[in-house]
Amino acid sequence: MADPILDEVQLLLDKEIGDKKILEQILRAAQNDEVISNFERNYVRKLAEKHLGKQPTAEKIQIEPQPALSTSQPLLQKPIQSFHTLSEPKNSKSSSKNNKILVGVVAVALIAIIIIATSLSGPSELSPAIKPEPKPKVTASGSFSIKTDQTSFSKGDIISITGSSKIAFGQQVILSIENTDGEVVWSDEINVKRDGQFSTLTFAGGEGWEKSGTFTIIAESTSEKTTNTFSFRN
Repeated sequence: MADPILDEVQLLLDKEIGDKKILEQILRAAQNDEVISNFERNYVRKLAEKHLGKQPTAEKIQIEPQPALSTSQPLLQKPIQSFHTLSEPKNSKSSSKNNKILVGVVAVALIAIIIIATSLSGPSELSPAIKPEPKPKVTASGSFSIKTDQTSFSKGDIISITGSSKIAFGQQVILSIENTDGEVVWSDEINVKRDGQFSTLTFAGGEGWEKSGTFTIIAESTSEKTTNTFSFRN
């Protein structure tokens, strides 16, 4: 059965009313029993009402048939594929972010463990990143002694102090210098090295160094004490 719209479209074309290209497209669809959209039908109806004085019939307003679905390709197949395609980068990004957070947490934990281990072990522990130096041999004598590099000094000289101790590595020796009146004119605390030796430098001069004479240098630990002397000339 011919579509009723066919006659109206043909009449509009004959009278050169409306858009020729649109009307010719609708005419071909009507002649070939193809689907004509509601938009195209309304377009023809309005032209017919305005220029041909016709009213639309119930047959002229039709619901556009939906194209048949192919059983070989389900309707949800494409959206489902699109959903997976979009979701995969999101999961990958989330996984990558989680991996970075996990690596950061592990790194912080390792640093914290190294810091705690270093603080608990004291001066004898070295950072794992630093290659430890060869351990020097401990002196055979193990005696507690102290001396200066010279036996006599003048005002302004640099005094080099060295000594040895049998106390454990990392423990401290308290050094001091007393003038001729027995007043302490200098003091310091020195860590004992692995080989039992300790050393430091000081300056001959300042408060308490006004008088020339014999000065006493003293070394003390928790269990030992030793002294030595040198002469000072102001």
